[in-house]
Amino acid sequence: MQIWNVTSFAAGVVLLACVTVIAAGGGSSALTPDAALQRLLEGNKRFVKAHITHRALTIKETRKELAGGQTPYAVILSCSDSRVPPEIVFDETLGQLFVVRVAGNIVDPVVLGSIEYAVEHLGSALIMVLGHEGCGAVAAAYDATGKPEGNIGAVIEPILPAAQKAKDLAKGKSRSEQVDAAIDLNIDLVAGNLTVQSQVVKEYVDRGKLKIVKGKYHLRRGDVTLLK
Repeated sequence: MQIWNVTSFAAGVVLLACVTVIAAGGGSSALTPDAALQRLLEGNKRFVKAHITHRALTIKETRKELAGGQTPYAVILSCSDSRVPPEIVFDETLGQLFVVRVAGNIVDPVVLGSIEYAVEHLGSALIMVLGHEGCGAVAAAYDATGKPEGNIGAVIEPILPAAQKAKDLAKGKSRSEQVDAAIDLNIDLVAGNLTVQSQVVKEYVDRGKLKIVKGKYHLRRGDVTLLK
């Protein structure tokens, strides 16, 4: 009987340790997609008001807790622009966000594979495609003439459909207004393509375990607005 009690106690300790590791990684598996979105938006509100909370965390302790694994609650597909660091914009700390950054927040097989890993293996419940005002990659696509070449061309080419659509829909408006429209359309295009180009993402969305949202960061105000 005493041996059974010791064994049970040991099992309880192991279980508690596992729960602690999960909590340290952010507990993403416990968050619904809507709860994950709410957490992001609340963090952004703190950022806008300069009420940053995570700077007070002991980074050394956080690193130690996360050494055993990660469970980020959200994937942020954002532009590489240095003015839009997601962890700061959403007032988050280590282990909470799985961030994929590429100029123009475009999608290619490497980006998709990274997103699929976060969704399927790390339990992320939300994907936000985050564009921003004044995106240089979108502006370059808008101004492009002919077929873009080279490595930068590989970034610009996927944005061309959004740039052309903006020119058609915003005809008669200023260049800055058309570029801003192209930024919105590019965010929409990328978000829509996630379920088209990734069967993994589509399955998780269809099962209600994953949500895709479209966000736009405003450089001067600091807030993120959701696009329909």
